[in-house]
Amino acid sequence: MVRYSVEPDAAVPHSKSRGSHLRVHFKHCREIAHHIKGLEVAKADKFMQDVLDMKSIVPFTKYTGGIGRKAMAKQHNAPGSKGRWPVKATAVVKDLIS
Repeated sequence: MVRYSVEPDAAVPHSKSRGSHLRVHFKHCREIAHHIKGLEVAKADKFMQDVLDMKSIVPFTKYTGGIGRKAMAKQHNAPGSKGRWPVKATAVVKDLIS
C-alpha cells in the first residue's frame, strides 16, 4: 500500500496513480504529466492520443537542453517553441490514467 503525506479532500474529484521500474525517460514523463495536470480525463486522453498520432506536441518547459524548436509547440505557448513527441512515455502515461 502506498502512503502519502497529505490525504486529499474526498469532496473534490481527483485521482492518483503511480508506476515504478518503468522503462521510459523520467524527463519525458515529467513534461507529459506537467501538461495534462488539471485536465479532465477525456481531454488528457485525447491529447495523448494526438501525441501518439503526431497531431499534437508535448511542450517541454523544464528540461529543454538540446531540444530543437518545433512550430507545433506554438499551439501550447511553449517557451522557445520547444517540444517533442515522446511516444513511448506517452503510451505509458496514457495506460496509467485509463
